[in-house]
Amino acid sequence: MRKILLLTTLISTIFISGLAQAAEFEVQMLNKGEKGGMVFQPDFVKAAPGDTIKFIPTDKGHNVESIKGMVPDSVEKFKSNFNKEFVLTVEKDGLYGVKCSPHYGMGMVALIAVGEPTNEAEAIAVKQKGKAKERFTAIFEEYEASK
Repeated sequence: MRKILLLTTLISTIFISGLAQAAEFEVQMLNKGEKGGMVFQPDFVKAAPGDTIKFIPTDKGHNVESIKGMVPDSVEKFKSNFNKEFVLTVEKDGLYGVKCSPHYGMGMVALIAVGEPTNEAEAIAVKQKGKAKERFTAIFEEYEASK
C-alpha cells in the first residue's frame, strides 16, 4: 500500500510540474518570409505570463527592440544586439510591440499578446510609420480574431 501511495504521489508530481512549465516560442528574423520582405516569422505570438520568445537571426542584419508605447506599464524597454539571438521572457499581461531597428520603416514588426492585455488601447493608438503601419493593421486583425 505504501509503494502504491508513493508511486501515485510521484506520478502526480511529475504530471503537475509538466503542466506548470512555461512555453517557448521561436520567431525568425528574415530578409524574406511568407508575408514578404523584412519580416519576423511569425509576426504574432499569443503567450502566457512566464513564457519566453526566442528571436533567431536567421538572416544577418537584424535585431529586436521594443516599440515605445507598446509594452505594458513597468516593463523596461529592450533592444538586442545585431545578429544575436535574443530571449524575451514575458512576465506581465499586455501587448508587446517589437521592431527591427533598421527595417522598421520597411514593416519588420511583430506583436506579442500576453494573458489579458491591459494596454490594448495604448498599443493600438501608437502611430506607426511606413510599411509598419500596414503590417500592424493586419497583425491587429489577427490579434482580434484570436480573442
